Amino acid sequence: MDAAGNEQAEEPFSEGVGEEEGEGEDGGDAAAEGDRVGLTPRQARRVRVVLASVMMAAMAVLLVVRLAARTSVLVVGVYGAALVLCGIVIELARNGRTRLGTWLLALGLVAAFAADWLLP
Repeated sequence: MDAAGNEQAEEPFSEGVGEEEGEGEDGGDAAAEGDRVGLTPRQARRVRVVLASVMMAAMAVLLVVRLAARTSVLVVGVYGAALVLCGIVIELARNGRTRLGTWLLALGLVAAFAADWLLP
């Protein structure tokens, strides 16, 4: 209603009519990007791939350090499994299974460190 008490018809919301997908009224992506809260799926995949790659490099360095301290098949097995796990997580992230990969990486690395610490 306006000040005189007359009802006014509301115009229907017509976002994107006659515009390119992802562009706002100003022709840019600023409005669309401002509404997002988290990462885009592509960004999430990249973050997971980078994280798993860094963890893979860390596991390789740790394997070399642990082998220098004591040569054992158990050490090779535990850290070898952690390296394989990091590779699996990279492939999962590339295929869009980022949450599964994150949980698998976290639980697998905790299990690898626990096995190295607990097993003689």
